Amino acid sequence: MVKICCIGAGYVGGPTMAVIALNCPLIEVAVVDISVSRISAWNGDQLPIYEPGLDEVVKQCRGRNLFFSTDVEKHVSEADIIFVSVNTPTKIRGLGAGKAADLTYWESAARMIADVSKSNKIVVEKSTVPVKTAEAIERILTHNSKGIKYQILSNPEFLAEGTAIQDLFNPDRVLIGGRETPEGLKATQALRDVYAHWVPQDRIITTNLWSAELSKLAANAFLAQRISSVNAMSALCEATGADVSQVSHAVGKDSRIGPKFLNASVGFGGSCFQKDILNLVYICECNGLPEVANYWKQVIKVNDYQKNRFVNRVVSSMFNTVSGKKIAILGFAFKKDTGDTRETPAIDVCKGLLGDKARLSIYDPQVTEDQIQRDLTMNKFDWDHPIHLQPMSPTTVKQVSVAWDAYAAAKDAHALCILTEWDEFKTLDYRRIFDNMQKPAFVFDGRNVVNIEMLREIGFIVYSIGKPLDPWLKNMPAVA
Repeated sequence: MVKICCIGAGYVGGPTMAVIALNCPLIEVAVVDISVSRISAWNGDQLPIYEPGLDEVVKQCRGRNLFFSTDVEKHVSEADIIFVSVNTPTKIRGLGAGKAADLTYWESAARMIADVSKSNKIVVEKSTVPVKTAEAIERILTHNSKGIKYQILSNPEFLAEGTAIQDLFNPDRVLIGGRETPEGLKATQALRDVYAHWVPQDRIITTNLWSAELSKLAANAFLAQRISSVNAMSALCEATGADVSQVSHAVGKDSRIGPKFLNASVGFGGSCFQKDILNLVYICECNGLPEVANYWKQVIKVNDYQKNRFVNRVVSSMFNTVSGKKIAILGFAFKKDTGDTRETPAIDVCKGLLGDKARLSIYDPQVTEDQIQRDLTMNKFDWDHPIHLQPMSPTTVKQVSVAWDAYAAAKDAHALCILTEWDEFKTLDYRRIFDNMQKPAFVFDGRNVVNIEMLREIGFIVYSIGKPLDPWLKNMPAVA
């Protein structure tokens, strides 16, 4: 029986291994992690991450050919194929601080593999890593090999949170990069055979190692660039009276461009986009390509500009002060159908409003109060370290309360800010909300989910990203 072990039981490792176990009943899959609480959650009723469909998959396989364990060394030493899915945060100090990936956890995983292995292994990079990481890992393993042979493969994940299980069952492509040597090609084939249990052969792409590593960074950079492009247009639409939804619909009808990732919003979030672009920027700079680096930097600059613009719009619309005013924040996750808050635009928007002394009441159907408080007090990039290395008991932000539903959040508020496109926000009883708010009552829709005309009829002053401005807003000071 082929044995697979995955180091790291997070957003990538857990779901990916569960789907492999379900589709390959003759392969034994172990997911290992040093976090006892995380492994306990994977073995319990309340999984540590929310992802539609994940529960059913895990419960079908767990205890049969899918195991979650803290006995890292045992499972690594027994495995034929080892997936490494550990955190690769952005460095916060030293060489490349603020841009380069910190490979501390990767390196310690590689050294541990070398220490405990007693048979030949295929080691698969599953975390997003900078180009040429495989070479560094290869060197660590071969210099500590004790006669054992290792083959390194790059198998980047292309999952979208909220649809991860769907993406795993029916991927656009599975990318496997390996050395173009007889041993490398054999290792590539071994991993290809695993995916071939359910993925059509023509969707399994094989490349050299560097192409696979770079393809992941490039894919995320292209997606983020589309979002920043439409967000840049949204600012121009507001200035000229155009409607960004109509513009993006017209542009997306061009088959060369297509309609996906053209929704204007308060900004992109998630664990990968910003981190991967910063990484790409650093690699470009290290390879003497400053013009290319500056091109990609601009994608992040526009994203930051969009979040700042939103905060400025809120403050300037409300008589240029939100001090002491209650503002309801609807949605904190970086997008709907996930509880993930990593790099969510809501963090910067909330911090911007708190900086102006607003009082916030936050509601999100999937994010806990503890997580919200943690996110609002954590330093930049801290979120990307394993949970046991993050600050333990965050200081709570006094001006922030967490509500159990949208109506409680909005009671006595001066304004609503919609920061996640949860479906339930489209069907709220806005008349009831309006009646319980301070007047004038504002709605700042950062996801373009509300029916603007209906809300204006009720009496709200509505700002929607990239839409023609409410007459009230036109008379307010220009937004920087």
